[in-house]
Amino acid sequence: MARRVMEQNSSSAFCARQMLRATSRTFALSIEQLPGVPRRCIAVAYLLLRVSDYIEDNEVMSATAKAELLRAWATVLERGGPVEALVAVLPAAGADDPEARLADQAGKLLGELRRLPEELQEIVVCYVTETTRGMARWQERGPFLLSEVDLDEYMHYVAGIVGHLITEVFAWHSPSIAKRQDDLMPLAHEYGLALQTVNVIRGLRSDFERGWVFVPDSLCAKEGLSQHELFQSERRAEAMQVVTNLARKAEGHLESGLRYVAALPRRHHQIRLACMWPLLFAARTLAVSRHDPAVLETEVKISRAQVREIVLRSRFLGWSNAWFEGYYWQLMKAPGS
Repeated sequence: MARRVMEQNSSSAFCARQMLRATSRTFALSIEQLPGVPRRCIAVAYLLLRVSDYIEDNEVMSATAKAELLRAWATVLERGGPVEALVAVLPAAGADDPEARLADQAGKLLGELRRLPEELQEIVVCYVTETTRGMARWQERGPFLLSEVDLDEYMHYVAGIVGHLITEVFAWHSPSIAKRQDDLMPLAHEYGLALQTVNVIRGLRSDFERGWVFVPDSLCAKEGLSQHELFQSERRAEAMQVVTNLARKAEGHLESGLRYVAALPRRHHQIRLACMWPLLFAARTLAVSRHDPAVLETEVKISRAQVREIVLRSRFLGWSNAWFEGYYWQLMKAPGS
């Protein structure tokens, strides 16, 4: 009997691991670096958020329908009700869409959530539902942002909150991190905003093609552009200045993220690496994107070779804050400089 339970748990965990790897390349790398229970917890939280992303990014449903479905998903998470009715109304997607397959297995994912310690369940549900309801509000507000305040509010819901989530999980795991939690939480929020601001920059074109422009109208107006003109080839010089201004905003968040990772105790090397890698990937992505007009035409990514190099170096040297900060600034240099 005990062996059968162990086999079932192993099979369940393998399913979650497969879904994680299918829906993310870089975040799966970081999450799998974490120790034991925090790894399971943050993997589940990440996958729950990807279900929310799938609903939010769906190109078939109306904004009103997506907002209603996001709120229904948040209610299921809070109350533990049946998920079948929610899954049934999701638009069909191709079998090669990993997020569609994940959403279809939302019931199994909720089962993974219920296997976590109760305190961690509460943390995950609290922050995932807050993010999901924030997504619903933004669906109702529409696809254009007027000001940097709007951008910061949107990023708070989809990224800043996630910084708080992971920090609470780390504090649950480690008394030494718990002692620093009050200082870490505002930096954790900035850490999340850092990653999301770089995502906005590298995803400018793909977001535009699905009808969303996350560059605030106020930033465009400073360069004499409207949001609709941002991707016009004849306005490329002005558009690249907008990208530069957005990159400066990203830099400020990244520097706070740098302080967040450096504040994590050095003895928690696995946790530091899991947080360090996305920050370093983002730093290099920003360096590659900020002066390249291609960012307005396609999604800019760093190479797998660069990812491997960052991972390898930090595994051996990431315990040192001096090395980490120096390497960060090295990655932030423009290619060829």
